[in-house]
Amino acid sequence: MKIYPDNSVILAPLAGYTDLPYRSSAIRHGCLFAFTEMIDAGSLVFGHGKTLAMLNRGRNESFLGVQIVGSEHEILKKATRIISQHDVNVLDFNLGCPAKKVARKGEGATLAKRTEEAIRAFEVIVRNSQIPVTVKTRILDEEDPAPTIHLVKMLVDAGAAAVTLHGRIMSKFYSGDVKSRIIAEVRGNVKTQLIANGGVFSSSTCETLRSETGCGCVMVARGAMGNPWIFDEIREGRNFNPPTPDGLADEIGRHVAEMAELCGEEIGVRISRKLMIDYVKGRGYPGELRNSVCKIKTLEELKPFLDNVRIGPTPRYGKWIEANPDAPRRLMV
Repeated sequence: MKIYPDNSVILAPLAGYTDLPYRSSAIRHGCLFAFTEMIDAGSLVFGHGKTLAMLNRGRNESFLGVQIVGSEHEILKKATRIISQHDVNVLDFNLGCPAKKVARKGEGATLAKRTEEAIRAFEVIVRNSQIPVTVKTRILDEEDPAPTIHLVKMLVDAGAAAVTLHGRIMSKFYSGDVKSRIIAEVRGNVKTQLIANGGVFSSSTCETLRSETGCGCVMVARGAMGNPWIFDEIREGRNFNPPTPDGLADEIGRHVAEMAELCGEEIGVRISRKLMIDYVKGRGYPGELRNSVCKIKTLEELKPFLDNVRIGPTPRYGKWIEANPDAPRRLMV
């Protein structure tokens, strides 16, 4: 049984980003499948209230996936049982995170390199889960598909209901070309649902990844940062120029307001500063506007920022758009 319908577009679990307001923003623009932030299994087990709250499902969420990272079997067992008691659809095991703080503990992408250990940890999760279990991992070699095929096959044999595969090795983090050929080789050698991941920033890059890998389902990560409209783009199958300055300001205002409601105004606005920058970055706004974000502490102080967003990009950027009418308005810088 497939976890996702054919050609689904899934919002990736992004540490520090995909909280409830972030997912709600994506849902408003056509996202049907989204994950919580990556959750540390130990933090969940040892009762950190903030971590437990990350499992809460929004009223408008028809689907919710949860991803955990860890390596200690007893901790993974307990975390899995906690998650199984909540209203979630899928439990995903992270074998792809390249962050140093994760790597130092032998987790994420580092654990994936130790295939046998990774499989044993994954089997603990499968045995203790009451919901379908999936995996997100990375290719293990840029030239030879065999190590990645071996890893994915073992994960499937251990009970993976689906596997998401990022097309870069651990040392590349999120830079460089996505090795679509490796993903395609894996796709041709496994029977479970394979979701392609990496380099999706528009409808055209999504279609390229699909055609080069043979995977109908894709997972969007950084391409959704400050750009929930990407789900509209992919659904409609064309690159277009979202949003209008008013639409951009409205989305920022709503997103920050929801963060303030969730976390309290002071903390919510402070956390939202990085989101404000993501929303305006690469859209032709002057650097002074981005620099002003660090001074915003309240919803009232947010209003002048939104007023400046409504004014629109600089004239220089407008001339560039006129000269390049088919280019996406959001420049990836």
